[in-house]
Amino acid sequence: MSRFAAPISEQIWNMKYRFSPAEGEAGDESVEDSWRRVARALSSVEAEPEQWEERFYRALEDFKFLPAGRIAAGAGTGRKVTLFNCFVMGTVPDDMGGIFDALREAALTMQQGGGIGYDFSTIRPRGAVVKGVGADASGPLSFMDVWDAMCRTIMSAGSRRGAMMATMRCDHPDIEDFIAAKSDPARLRNFNLSVLVTDPFMAAVEADGPWDLEFGGKVYRTLQARDLWNRIMQATYDYAEPGVIFIDRINQANNLAYCETIAATNPCGEQPLPPYGACLLGSINLARLVSDPFCEGAALDEPALADLVAVAVRMMDNVVDASQFPLPAQEAEAQAKRRIGLGVTGLADALLMVGQRYGSEEAAMQTESWLKAIARAAYLASVDLAREKGAFPLFDAEAYLRSGTMQGMDDDVRRAVGKHGIRNALLTSIAPTGTISLYAGNVSSGIEPVFAYSYTRKVLQKDGSRTEEEVVDYAVQMWRDKFGDAELPDYFVNAQTLAPADHVRMQAAAQKWVDSSISKTINCPEDISFDAFKDVYMQAWNSGCKGCTTYRPNEVTGSVLSVSETADVAPQEVSSDGDVIYMSDPLDRPAELEGMTYKLKWPDSSHAIYITVNDVFLGGRRRPFEVFINSKNMEHFAWTVALTRMISAVFRRGGDVSFVVEELKAVFDPRGGAWMGGKYVPSILAAIGGILEQHMVKIGFLAGEGLGLKADPTAEVVNLGAGRGAACSSCGDFAMRMIEGCMTCASCGHSKCG
Repeated sequence: MSRFAAPISEQIWNMKYRFSPAEGEAGDESVEDSWRRVARALSSVEAEPEQWEERFYRALEDFKFLPAGRIAAGAGTGRKVTLFNCFVMGTVPDDMGGIFDALREAALTMQQGGGIGYDFSTIRPRGAVVKGVGADASGPLSFMDVWDAMCRTIMSAGSRRGAMMATMRCDHPDIEDFIAAKSDPARLRNFNLSVLVTDPFMAAVEADGPWDLEFGGKVYRTLQARDLWNRIMQATYDYAEPGVIFIDRINQANNLAYCETIAATNPCGEQPLPPYGACLLGSINLARLVSDPFCEGAALDEPALADLVAVAVRMMDNVVDASQFPLPAQEAEAQAKRRIGLGVTGLADALLMVGQRYGSEEAAMQTESWLKAIARAAYLASVDLAREKGAFPLFDAEAYLRSGTMQGMDDDVRRAVGKHGIRNALLTSIAPTGTISLYAGNVSSGIEPVFAYSYTRKVLQKDGSRTEEEVVDYAVQMWRDKFGDAELPDYFVNAQTLAPADHVRMQAAAQKWVDSSISKTINCPEDISFDAFKDVYMQAWNSGCKGCTTYRPNEVTGSVLSVSETADVAPQEVSSDGDVIYMSDPLDRPAELEGMTYKLKWPDSSHAIYITVNDVFLGGRRRPFEVFINSKNMEHFAWTVALTRMISAVFRRGGDVSFVVEELKAVFDPRGGAWMGGKYVPSILAAIGGILEQHMVKIGFLAGEGLGLKADPTAEVVNLGAGRGAACSSCGDFAMRMIEGCMTCASCGHSKCG
């Protein structure tokens, strides 16, 4: 019997987490096999692996504990991948050799499937003198462009493209260029950007005082702090970036303030990390722990929660020993501090089940209470591990008890830590759970509100047609199962109806008991005034948040779909012209494609050229996706490879690609062409263009030779004015939405954050 609550959950498992090895090897036949594989792998480092394998399996069973995607997909597979989601890389040196050494380390990390964060504040500003070479520095943004190009090139493990976070201090001389970088929709698309905001800067903003931009002890420029703050706010208002990280608050609250300084975060911001720090994530599914949902006595089962947290902490601690690391420095950092990031998902659903309105004062207090219980249980579990296996190597009892979350812990926990030490330096973090929340039955994601009660996704069938399938929020489905068509109570709210202040209240309540930070998006209506928008950030600052990320529909990142009473909507990222779809990011390649191979015999060549064109179904129509051009004639090798790559890159961007045919057909060879099929073809490239045109006509993409795109009344029209936005770059469905600071597809779970 299937354990999946919805068809989309099984699809996510198949696509993301199921181990499907090469033919002849055993893989995961069921989700139970996946749980068993992960449990066995993480128990293998124990002295009594069989005992812990069973306990780990029971924690994973029924989606109660959800390890992060890298663990679920990679543990026990034997693949050379890291089980850590993300890393903050080493400090970037301010010299050319060091910069490119850092780029190499980033590429190696992304190759194994890890996202990366970097602080670019360490690179001298544009125009600064480079001593010894008599030149001016090009500045950090020029090197960020190099990192962005590298990220486009590297395909991470498991068909995941890497994600990156770039930070810059608010006093760096190039901060204004950094703030404006995302105004260009084609620039730095593989980066999330955040400004490192300091306490003195916020004081200067409040006092409307001056602010120095400096580097290396030299003041390059002075401006009003409030003017710079308004620039940050205007950029975020206009195109959703940069985010804001309150970096001094992060360092002051850090349990390890006595032995590390943080200047960057992982790509989604929930893990502020030191150089070479690693991001190890997992989530407790609160929606699975509510007893008697929607009844008067509904409550979270706190004894079961404490037991589950203890097992989850042990599992995550074992990942430190079971995982591979892209770089030795990352392994050394992880072993020295053994930090983990245990968080939650399904919070909003759990609140609905106990009758509380997300965003209310009551819900905020309940959230704080639940997260305090998780933090306490996690710390006590880590103390028990320290008694058994030893404290983390850099543990200093006196310094540790004075710092971070420990200051708020009760005397029992403090005494236990002081007496026995603690295994993990930091224990809690709330990560993006967009994909694993779909996998777990479409529970609400992280600490976000329910995005929408239900939506319709289009499922591509083998014959190219699409069927529709309703995807219902986990709590809403439970309500339907219990009460049928009864109207949802007033306390059912979703992201489309919440005020920004409700989001901030919930983030601030959760932050009190989270060691690291929280990945959360504060959704703002498109018509919010600029002053009200700025106030959201001041509320986040004044309420103790460690950072703030908002999403307001805009022309650069796309609009949010309008929500009806029966269907939900999603943020999208495409532009359109009639029924032609233009992708802002190239489509990822599906596992299987249909195509045709054509033989071209050119008179001057001793070997034929074979041209394969593969197609994809998108928006209800078949369109060319990629091209392969091959020949045994080695004289053709370089240009056929180049043409293969260039044409395929253009095709994967979508839109009207008929110009490729026209450009190729127009190429004239001064050595002369050839007669083929009764026509004079001016060059071998023109012949290839003719074959591509022939193929496009055959599949119905072009109306005929030289006639351009074929009108298709059945094609799905993308109309930004009607509230439609981006298509998913993985599956092509119009289901992208902003979740926890990351565009995530509601149809296939594809996430831009990896």
